[in-house]
Amino acid sequence: MDGFKQLESFVAVVKHGSLSAAARELGVVAAVIGRRLNALEERLGARLLVRTTRSLTLTQEGSAFYEDTLRILAELRDAESAVGSGGARVRGHLRLTAPAGFGRRHVAPHVAAFQQAHPDLRVTLDLSDRLVDLLREPVDCAIRISELADSGLVAIRLAENRRVVVAAPAYLERCGVPLTPIDLAQHQCLSLGESQSRGWVFHDQGRQSGLRVSGMLECNDGAVLRDWAVEGLGLAWRSWWEVKDDLAAGRLVTVLDRFSAPDYPVCAVVAQRKFLPPRVRHFIDYLKSVYARAGYWD
Repeated sequence: MDGFKQLESFVAVVKHGSLSAAARELGVVAAVIGRRLNALEERLGARLLVRTTRSLTLTQEGSAFYEDTLRILAELRDAESAVGSGGARVRGHLRLTAPAGFGRRHVAPHVAAFQQAHPDLRVTLDLSDRLVDLLREPVDCAIRISELADSGLVAIRLAENRRVVVAAPAYLERCGVPLTPIDLAQHQCLSLGESQSRGWVFHDQGRQSGLRVSGMLECNDGAVLRDWAVEGLGLAWRSWWEVKDDLAAGRLVTVLDRFSAPDYPVCAVVAQRKFLPPRVRHFIDYLKSVYARAGYWD
């Protein structure tokens, strides 16, 4: 409590430019504000304000700390409001991006339900297989299906996602069944092209590696690759959620199962975990709870 009062007093002093004005806002005497500032600086081991009888000036450390403190207090107010109103006070503009196919089936319906539960929230969902740059583009959160490269971003695991190599029975009858990943060089492989820069990932004898594949057809839309595979036009490396119905119906079969890579995570990727806005934090928690429901992926 003392720490919170110190932060609150510091912000009030900077906002009003004087101890007496800050004291009036907080309902205490100026001497109390002065003691709180002294205690805060002593606790931090840094001078935040240069105080004279006529003026108050932020130091360089004080200026940076002021911006951080404003965010902290704003988040605290948001958290208190959410608890006080049953968690319904989620506001602002939530900007999301997700892969096109996965986003249509496993993000968009939940975005709509989340927004209806929080009518003060506006949501923009961009469905694209393009890798959005979260550090340069105005996007709060990206839903991705992959291990996160060392990029300075933060990935929050939501669920697991299995990938398999599939083909139509007619294609395998015509072209043969690949027995090892190397055999793919002799097959028509339906690829996402440049957006699948690592290639198809396989696991063999404890090692995981990416294999670049090629064929006469490629497309940046995974749903099209699935359609082509069903039509018998080649092999495709697709997510289980995308082809499980086709496998159950016999339209597709899996190959190279013993080389399947470990499950890829479905992640919510953000630029930083610190000072995550409530609208983003609540949506990530909501999506995680949806994906964790028994039988969801079945």
